[in-house]
Amino acid sequence: MRNWSVDEDYLKKFPLKYKLWRLVQTLSYGLDGEKINKKEVIKYWDRIKDQLDPARRDYVNFLLWGNLS
Repeated sequence: MRNWSVDEDYLKKFPLKYKLWRLVQTLSYGLDGEKINKKEVIKYWDRIKDQLDPARRDYVNFLLWGNLS
């Protein structure tokens, strides 16, 4: 995944913010052949779920926990 609108070098100075941003970007715009760590998504789910598209959020929620809410 390549993001041209964000200075990733600057964002990397803040590891938690970068990790959260990266998770949201990969979930929203595709993995581009990468694998995403399920444990990280579960760990940060409460922080990132509101930043996702509602339909995608419901789908990822279903994949993680098997329910639709």
